[in-house]
Amino acid sequence: MDLVLDAADRHLLTPYVYPAGWPEEEPCRQLLSLFVITNLGALTLYLLFGTLSYYFIFDHELKKHPQFLENQARREIAYALRSLPWISVPTVALFFAEVRGYSKLYDNIADSPYGWSGVFLSMLSFLFFTDMGIYWIHRALHHKLLYK
Repeated sequence: MDLVLDAADRHLLTPYVYPAGWPEEEPCRQLLSLFVITNLGALTLYLLFGTLSYYFIFDHELKKHPQFLENQARREIAYALRSLPWISVPTVALFFAEVRGYSKLYDNIADSPYGWSGVFLSMLSFLFFTDMGIYWIHRALHHKLLYK
């Protein structure tokens, strides 16, 4: 993320998002930059893959179903776009910790004390933790106090 943040600061964000006088190591500048980068990236991915899915995967016959609401796709897109900044907050926090040096990311496998086995174990544990987190958040959102 350091390289992405550096390139974005140099070519995109400095003249448009914040004044050039802010030092690069300023935490507020880094947080703002990471927030903008993360949301632009997420917006691009969402719109790109959402459009491709809509035209190539989605069964358009479902629109004729009586439970399909009028303008349902438009409403779901609007809801997702309104939710995007809030959803990105934990990701920005993790990116911020990495940029500030509070992570165990290595540029070379040789620098890692655990080698290749540590890389594979960390990938598997990340996927497991992420999937479990998504599952429990999704399940909690279907609780009667949160879901109408």
